[in-house]
Amino acid sequence: MPLSSSANNIASSFESSPELEDPTTKYPKPPFESQSQPWPGLASHMKPRPDHGEKTYKGSGRLLGRKALITGGDSGMGRAAAIAYAREGADVAINYFPTEEEDGKEVIALIKAEGRKGIAIPGDLRDESFCQRLVASAVEGLGGLDIVVCNAARQQTHASILDISTEQFDWTMKTNIYAPFWILKAALPHLQPGSTIVATASEQAYDPSPDLYDYAQTKAATMNYVKSLAKQLAPKGIRVNGVAPGPIWTPLQVSGGATQQKLQQFGGQTPLGRPGQPAELASIYVQLAVSDASYATGQIYGSSGGAGQP
Repeated sequence: MPLSSSANNIASSFESSPELEDPTTKYPKPPFESQSQPWPGLASHMKPRPDHGEKTYKGSGRLLGRKALITGGDSGMGRAAAIAYAREGADVAINYFPTEEEDGKEVIALIKAEGRKGIAIPGDLRDESFCQRLVASAVEGLGGLDIVVCNAARQQTHASILDISTEQFDWTMKTNIYAPFWILKAALPHLQPGSTIVATASEQAYDPSPDLYDYAQTKAATMNYVKSLAKQLAPKGIRVNGVAPGPIWTPLQVSGGATQQKLQQFGGQTPLGRPGQPAELASIYVQLAVSDASYATGQIYGSSGGAGQP
């Protein structure tokens, strides 16, 4: 018996639907090539080069007209968020360390290719006055601000607490904790009801590695400030959430964030058997910023390949 027209339509939709992708084989698995870069590292020099969604992320106008500031927007999750936000219709300002200019230029070009404003504001987040200028420049360049993504971080591996100098400890704390404090204080007067703040935490917040003593505690503090600030700002109509990645293939790892031994097997311990790619978290940053997620605040969204979640 011939298929009815409705049955034909259903069959056609199945035939044209995208193929399923096996997450265990979607991206490279260890062992990886031995490699190192001076801090903070460049994604463009990594082998294999990380995927930030440059060729794969497709937007649908979910952030049309929004104005976002992203720290650490040159690489890693910040870059993935910047690309996704632009393709969803947002104008985007990114901050990065001055030595990351090569990667930063690539991101700005990708943002502008979507017909959106792309503003680069390089500088050192350890400087309170720069953090204040960063927000002011973003507001001026974008014509306002309603999404703030505090993503930039410093991660260095040390086998012992005895190997961490006060200067190194201070550098991690200033970058990971002081900078979001300064940036959010400067940004808050510009944020209207419906605005969102997203912080990048880590699985290290609740399952810390012994050789990431200083970094791990900053990520625990990040999770805590997300929950505290969410309660404080909810009556103002401003949402605050966090993303807690597991092992993600970013320049943090090749610029001192992992030993060579760990780097070569990076992500292999997860149930999926590989590290994540920044592109795999882009949709989380989008979802936390869009208006249809209006009841989500004070939440931490994990993405760790099945490992490290509480």
